[in-house]
Amino acid sequence: MLSRGDLHKYQERAVDFILKEQRGMLALDMGLGKSVSTLTAISDMLGAMIASKVLVIAPLRVANSVWAQEAGAWSHLNHLRVSVCTGPEKARRAALSLDADVYVINRENIMWLVENYGRRWDFDTVIIDESSSFKNSSSKRFKALKKMLPAIERMVLLTGTPSPNGLLDIWPQMYLIDYGQRLGRTLTGYKQRFFEQGYMGYRYTPRAGSADRIHELIGDKVIHMAAEDYLDLPDRIDIEQRIDMPTKALSDYKDFERTMLAELDDEVVEATTAAVLANKLLQWSNGAMYTDENKNWSETHKAKLDALADIVDDNEGENILVAYNYKSDLERLLARFPQARVLDKQQDTIDAWNRGEIQMLLAHPASAGHGLNLQRGGALCVWFGLNWSLEYYQQFNARLHRQGQTRPVRIVHVVCKDTIDERVLGVLRDKDAVQG
Repeated sequence: MLSRGDLHKYQERAVDFILKEQRGMLALDMGLGKSVSTLTAISDMLGAMIASKVLVIAPLRVANSVWAQEAGAWSHLNHLRVSVCTGPEKARRAALSLDADVYVINRENIMWLVENYGRRWDFDTVIIDESSSFKNSSSKRFKALKKMLPAIERMVLLTGTPSPNGLLDIWPQMYLIDYGQRLGRTLTGYKQRFFEQGYMGYRYTPRAGSADRIHELIGDKVIHMAAEDYLDLPDRIDIEQRIDMPTKALSDYKDFERTMLAELDDEVVEATTAAVLANKLLQWSNGAMYTDENKNWSETHKAKLDALADIVDDNEGENILVAYNYKSDLERLLARFPQARVLDKQQDTIDAWNRGEIQMLLAHPASAGHGLNLQRGGALCVWFGLNWSLEYYQQFNARLHRQGQTRPVRIVHVVCKDTIDERVLGVLRDKDAVQG
């Protein structure tokens, strides 16, 4: 069993930061051990009696497994009593009534917790795992937690992606730390102070020098570490596999893009807004588009399925992690590749993949983005369908390219030429540059 002496120096640095700063953010890249560093700090705070009851807010899969497992894997932490407060309401109430040190709840239930326990709130320390999920100050989860800030003495935010869509994402997270002292009490004031408003008010770009000023203002409350500075990771090789959509399918795609109307299998499909059109174009590019509100779909082409089949043939004996975007993608992938398994909520599936027993694992980035260690099962990731989220993109790729991986990791992007695929990949790269 691992002991405190096995912590890396950068992890001890993170522990010291949490102990020193009552409220702050650990912006650590994936694989740097945010959980064990935080649990070590929690253990120290409980031992020094400067904390008494800790609440961890995490993505559901992470809440169900990572925190309790991590505490049990280290000898200096296995005295911690971790109560997982997920599932049906009766189970959550039972878990909250246990005598424990750390209570872990999934982020979807923070509104329920505040509504039902707000007057009896006794969590003096709150840890938000993957705090970028609180980047929307209009969300119910942000507003619920904001109500409890006066009762929270210590607040620690953990994330590998603090600003996946740009610097606007920083304000709500910093507000949870300092009540707006550094970046302003309101999001409107933050925008007016640091950003230029674009046409129609939909786009905000930082004024000259604003990015550096924002970094300067939050610097004392944020500690950042990049994986390449601390981990000896194998190479990551990004591959863009550009493919041609069939001529007729591409011609119809262009007509739909121009007119926002298409006829598929005797069904007329209309994109009523630009956002709907972008979503429909992504579906079309993947090979199947939804034709009605009941999620019935019609196939537009098989080019991406054929491309994936070629990747399988060219990498015989390699296990492949495949990212899909829509349920229609999943249905078609399962029909074409009967050997594939779907990443579900069962630990057995993850264990089977890491034992090398699954040739193709199909996963949606939203459900496989956080807290999963898949690096032992393979080193080849294929993006069958992209989405606009940099956070999902980075986190999904980090399931394979992380500490413990022994081989170079290849990230293959299957991109249809002259389609929205190219734009999405470009946007992801731009967002990555801004966050970097």
